[in-house]
Amino acid sequence: MTMVLVAAGFALFAWWASTGLILMLDRLPRWTFAWTMAGATALTALAVWGLAWSAQQTSVAAALCAFACALVVWGWTEVSFLTGWITGPRTTASPPGTRGLARLRHAIAAIIWHELAILAGFLVVLAVTWGGENQTATATYAVLWIMRLSAKINIFLGVPNHADGFLPEHLAYLKSWFTRRAMNPFFPVSVSAALVVLALVAAPVFAPETGAFEGASRALVATLLALAIVEHWFLVLPFESIALWRLPSGEPRAGESSRDALPPSLPAPPPGTVPTPLAAVLPAPLREPVPDSARDPRAPRRPVPRVEDTPSAFSLWRR
Repeated sequence: MTMVLVAAGFALFAWWASTGLILMLDRLPRWTFAWTMAGATALTALAVWGLAWSAQQTSVAAALCAFACALVVWGWTEVSFLTGWITGPRTTASPPGTRGLARLRHAIAAIIWHELAILAGFLVVLAVTWGGENQTATATYAVLWIMRLSAKINIFLGVPNHADGFLPEHLAYLKSWFTRRAMNPFFPVSVSAALVVLALVAAPVFAPETGAFEGASRALVATLLALAIVEHWFLVLPFESIALWRLPSGEPRAGESSRDALPPSLPAPPPGTVPTPLAAVLPAPLREPVPDSARDPRAPRRPVPRVEDTPSAFSLWRR
């Protein structure tokens, strides 16, 4: 049971930390995206090596390694999408009033290359771990892929909360395919199916004959699937899931410009009051304009002291 709790805690932390790291990198200036992709690619190469090693091991450490490596490979596809490197041939929003199959074709064209990159990542994980006794990485990547695709379908069909705070500004055109509805018929089906799979994966974890490796592997996958189900519920609940990664740093929220956000040390004025101008609280000498000789030729000029008029340390010592 201890190993199961350790595995579940590891999955929870890895999910939260990896998502927060991707969001942080995506909010950096765009000139940093090339370095981000280079670092993500190098890290993914190490993850593929980790997949090859852990696939032949049946220890708890190997299960944790496989889970983490699968997250890294998945993270590469997310970074490449959110930075705008791999999205789709369509980079503009649908015209207003587009509906039906035309809207669906536009939405697919906007993300088709990203979906193919996800497929390529899955094939890499599957090929590297093929025939191995440790299939934690394949199950992890499959859960990420299927549940992300389910979330995209639900957002396209319509949910109350789009979680569009995850989208950077250069991908704002994707919001034209977000539909806001109280519910869609696919949502209860997708969540119910995920709950059934979760029960099938998690049930053997508590069986007394389950070994440490199998228990840790199933706990990792089950925890990730449970988190994905919770993310689905965030789509219909009045709660912004991005708040889980919003640190108290004074950053403006979505729809609020940075100059509108007050620093924590400066409280907003009470409602119904007019802010006092700065000139009204300054002393009179500070309110008077200082003549600028560079702009006003009539302003008195201060004499510039010559070098020989300026006392030096040697002359003061002689005195």
